Amino acid sequence: MSVSVSIEAHQEYQVQEITYDGQEIYSQPLSMSENLTRLAHKIDFGKTENDFQTITESPDEDSKELATFQASLWPWDSVRSKLRSMLTEVCVLVDVLNIAKEKRYMVIDPVSQDPPDPKPLIVLLQKKKALANAASIISRGAERLRESQCESARGRSLPDFHLELLHMRTSWRLKKVGNNILGDLSYRSAGSRYWQSGIFEVSKNESPENTASSTITSMPVRNPNAIKVTLPNELEGTSYIQVSIQNDTETIASGELSIPLPHGALALAESNWQQKLEAAQNVLFCKELFSQLASEAVQMQSSIPNLVVGNQITTSLFPGVQLNIGLCHSTIQDRVKTAVSGLSAPGEHKPVLEHSLHQLLRELHYKAIHHPMPHPTTSTLGISKRRRLAGPEASDLETIRRSIDYESLLEQIIKQSRHAHLRLRTMYMIDTFAAEIKDPLIVAHWSCLNSPTLTSVKINVMTNGYETICRTPLVVYVEEKSLRAVCRDGRSMTLSYEAQELRYLLMCQVSQHQVNAAQALAKLMGWKVISTCNNLGIGMLEPVGNASSVLMASPVGDRVIAIRCGPKTGIHVSVSFSPQHADFYPSTLVRDRKWQNLAGSFREVWWEKMEGRNFLNKLEHLMASVTPC
Repeated sequence: MSVSVSIEAHQEYQVQEITYDGQEIYSQPLSMSENLTRLAHKIDFGKTENDFQTITESPDEDSKELATFQASLWPWDSVRSKLRSMLTEVCVLVDVLNIAKEKRYMVIDPVSQDPPDPKPLIVLLQKKKALANAASIISRGAERLRESQCESARGRSLPDFHLELLHMRTSWRLKKVGNNILGDLSYRSAGSRYWQSGIFEVSKNESPENTASSTITSMPVRNPNAIKVTLPNELEGTSYIQVSIQNDTETIASGELSIPLPHGALALAESNWQQKLEAAQNVLFCKELFSQLASEAVQMQSSIPNLVVGNQITTSLFPGVQLNIGLCHSTIQDRVKTAVSGLSAPGEHKPVLEHSLHQLLRELHYKAIHHPMPHPTTSTLGISKRRRLAGPEASDLETIRRSIDYESLLEQIIKQSRHAHLRLRTMYMIDTFAAEIKDPLIVAHWSCLNSPTLTSVKINVMTNGYETICRTPLVVYVEEKSLRAVCRDGRSMTLSYEAQELRYLLMCQVSQHQVNAAQALAKLMGWKVISTCNNLGIGMLEPVGNASSVLMASPVGDRVIAIRCGPKTGIHVSVSFSPQHADFYPSTLVRDRKWQNLAGSFREVWWEKMEGRNFLNKLEHLMASVTPC
């Protein structure tokens, strides 16, 4: 009977790991190089031949044959022998070098060579050149020592270079690149993105006498500087931005944007390093500011497109009124020529406009480096507080859009320029009207605490000599494009930028003031005010506004004065007298005496011929003359 027998092949690989599910993981066999490396790690190079002989010795009779046979089978025997021989040679070489170094047992001399042919002319020239170099070095050193002694003798007129450099580091950013000291004039700390780097070089001034004497004009020589500042060509000279408001060809107002420099600071070619750096930073500031304004002018969407040509920006403020922004740059020679010829820039300088523009730039600089607290730790530092709180407060899209919108620098300058022009126009109109109207007096009080786009003026209308009786106040707020007037009775009126509307308002206020002053004088004189009206609907039609009237009677009642005052037509005064006693004949039918107090017809007074300084003084004389004793 046949029986099937299962024969399992011999496992060639060694089991490395058995997992929990019973799977065996075998280790891969070593390659030839890995096997050779494993055998090499087992070699002990510290053992000598005697050790191998001791290991291979055996008390048996065939021990010598076995030792010889095992030594010949060892694969690294030849390598070990060569290494030992090489080590012996190196040790011998070290001993030889030690002996040669001490020079007591062995002297190593170079191989002798034939001496070169002597050339006396070449040797003479070499000696002469060497002596000349040594003499020049000695003479330069003596010259420097002589200059040092002269400086100490005359009281050390030139300041110390390192002390001046220390003073410069307190105000300007300096760094050392190689052997040079470089500084930076840029406004990057204020968020500037201008391409001009503003790098200048600082070095020691070696020739103070020549520097102090090299002047362009015959001005007094200043003390020389220990520091010499080298500026780029594009930052030389002085620059300023001229902002002017023009009506056709007439300059109404102008202002300059620049860093204020002392008078005559750049008169010398080599002035103080502090003044030179301030002037260079002013040039950089003006160029950066004008570049930003030019880019904003091109991007601005306005009804009348802005014009940018070269170094000038032109934009429209009002019909016929333009704003010109120009970058002006001049070198030291140009300034000297201007000072010698006595020429000056045309135009009327307005410090108020210039102050508003400088205040605007300072506010922008403050906002760029001062962010609202507390500063977030995970969001952008430059983001506004309103946008940071948009998420927690669940702001809608319209609120976020309003928070993102902001006014550019050019738009703010245009607003301030419009306000400045409207303020000047309002001021001129008030002064002109006050000069034309002698009676009553118009006094304007301009507030000194204003914003760049809002100004208030308080106008008081009063009569000379009767200031305590009646005074009509009027407050006018000058805004960007309009005027807002608040009258005595609390009424608020909005006027356009046309100056004629303000003139019409002042004419109406003067007319109403005369009527109100007549009422106050009547009460003071004991007269009775019968009726008054600020909008008279009868009589001659006024081309501007409405006429006002007042009707008042004497204390007895037999005299009546009617006053009509219009903005254009002026003042008309009429008087009515009651009939005399002789006109009434008492009888049995007419017994009541009150009818004799009926007023007669009104007769107009020739007001220009009345005596008196002003309207109220003439009215007082009229009341006194018509009142019976």
